[in-house]
Amino acid sequence: MTTQSAAGMPAPMRFTVDSWDPAYGSSLEFEDDLSESTARVIVGAEVPEDQWRPIPAAPATSGPSALLFVDGVRRIEARVWIDGSPPSPTDPGASAAMCASYAAGVLCCCAAGAHLLTTQTRRGLFTIAPHAADVVTSTGTYRASKTSPSPAVSLPMTLSAALQRRLGDLELATAVAARGGLNGHAGPPESDLLVIDGPLRGRQHLPRAIGFIKSHRTSYLPPPLHAMVAALADGERTPVFLMGTSWDRHAWYLRLPCPPGAPWSGIVRIECSADLPRADVITLASMSQATLCRYASTEYKDPRAPQNLYPIAGLERELRRRLGDPRLLYRALRSAAVA
Repeated sequence: MTTQSAAGMPAPMRFTVDSWDPAYGSSLEFEDDLSESTARVIVGAEVPEDQWRPIPAAPATSGPSALLFVDGVRRIEARVWIDGSPPSPTDPGASAAMCASYAAGVLCCCAAGAHLLTTQTRRGLFTIAPHAADVVTSTGTYRASKTSPSPAVSLPMTLSAALQRRLGDLELATAVAARGGLNGHAGPPESDLLVIDGPLRGRQHLPRAIGFIKSHRTSYLPPPLHAMVAALADGERTPVFLMGTSWDRHAWYLRLPCPPGAPWSGIVRIECSADLPRADVITLASMSQATLCRYASTEYKDPRAPQNLYPIAGLERELRRRLGDPRLLYRALRSAAVA
């Protein structure tokens, strides 16, 4: 709709542009609007609903001795077809599959600076073919990972979910190994904070751990409280709420420092275990304000600024480098198929 200026001419439309690079979708992923969630939500986990207000960051009195950023990357190297052996009513012929590489790592930010603690890289063949075997190439072996088909889920989604489960398992193993290898170099034991890029699901049992969610597809809060998220100032967060879908967790929204822009620019959702005492949850929420904001990225350095924190972006780059040259891996798979 256009508006009329005093001179009777249409007034220019006012608008803002999301700084998130469109190649990555949007920081606020929607078609017409955020879809309403069917999650169970208890908004009074920290304060009663009628007392919900933006919470500014309190002066930091103490913080973690080290921030351990955990992330994983995945890449499909080739779509492949696995022939039947031999065709039968239960195995009618060729089956689509995919060869993929994935890696996980942990980057430590402490008094000694930012440094890589550990990384692990894997290659896998993801398939529903029951007779599938490892694929051996000159650049590595793709271990067969068999999964069951589902009539309600497409094959590509089934294979992608199988890959994501393997990546999640590797992230968990890498995080546990990294913590075990600290040996007090980053301060007293049990004084670190684990920041997992993505939902905390499957890792909520880890002590002193939070999940860091950069994009939003679903509206979890009642409309009046949901509107308050867009009103957060830099460094402010919402009160903590408890939410449950197929798993329960505490959560809160935080706005990272960023230039004025779209309503949800710089908004992230942070999760922690539902089993923690209320005081521990609030401590983690306050700690997230005091620590994560300092790592917010800027537009001229990262197309997913400010949500893609500098340590996570650096860790992603290193992990992708360790996946290897995709062209070389593809040629090796082609050669192995011919052989």
